[in-house]
Amino acid sequence: MNIWIIGAGLIAQEYGKVLNSLGYDYTVIGRGETSAQKYKEVVGRDIVIGGLEAFLSTNPRVADKAIVATNLSALSQNTIQLIKYGVKEIFCEKPGFLYSEECEEVVKVAQANHAKVYLAYNRRFFASVLKAQEIIAEDGGVKSFNFEFTEWGHVIEKMDKPKGDLENWMYANSSHVIDLAFYLGGNPVQINCFTSGELSWHKPAAFAGAGMTEKGALFNYCANWAAPGRWGVEILTAKHRLYLRPMEQLQIQNIGSVTITPVEIDDHLDKEFKPGFYLETKAFVENCTSNLCPIMEQLGHLNDIYVKIKGL
Repeated sequence: MNIWIIGAGLIAQEYGKVLNSLGYDYTVIGRGETSAQKYKEVVGRDIVIGGLEAFLSTNPRVADKAIVATNLSALSQNTIQLIKYGVKEIFCEKPGFLYSEECEEVVKVAQANHAKVYLAYNRRFFASVLKAQEIIAEDGGVKSFNFEFTEWGHVIEKMDKPKGDLENWMYANSSHVIDLAFYLGGNPVQINCFTSGELSWHKPAAFAGAGMTEKGALFNYCANWAAPGRWGVEILTAKHRLYLRPMEQLQIQNIGSVTITPVEIDDHLDKEFKPGFYLETKAFVENCTSNLCPIMEQLGHLNDIYVKIKGL
């Protein structure tokens, strides 16, 4: 199998580690000497430097699959370049775009070229989430759920990030939580959203809302990026309340009890590799894509969820 990794930064290194473990051969396409040297040190792999456009100009054999792990602003551009070159299966780092119109363009180009594009929401593959799904199924499904996607604004404002990344931080980062909540509880058919305040780098600062999903589950959410808080998802079934806070761990509360106890999970892969990366990469490479996020699903989430939560 001919696999390309586009990018040579920290996330691209994580994909390389997984592919090494799975025993797949692959080519890494990066840009500069510095990242190439670091990739060699960490992953033990030489990379092609000069960027994707220069690489494609050499007319390489079309990849069977490609993983796009570049910076946020280059995700959609690189994905479109790959599709137009003939790559039919692409795994792109979340959220797959910086601005909403970029997502629409990727969908348009993918459909025109019969390409499949998936987004890398690795929390769907956490050991804690897989165990939660088992319990949810045993209990007869989700009855209701809530989630929080508070970001530490006082930390983010000091980061050396492009303005576009900061303005779209919900897509770039918070979508991890939002995606997981609706992945477990079902997509919303009704949602009412409220926002308030602003930060020096982002508007709004606080979020709250509620609604109902296609599965009949009620949900509510909140976040305040100007106050203390953390990410988390709570799932309620007929028998249990499941706590994913932190999301790498699972705790459980039984009906008729106020005691919250840890659930034992087999998380050795999440400790050996970046959490969720081994199983999501394996799923993409080995065509087990049912739990991945297709680009069309992401476009639906953009229009039906993210834009509304952001108050646009």
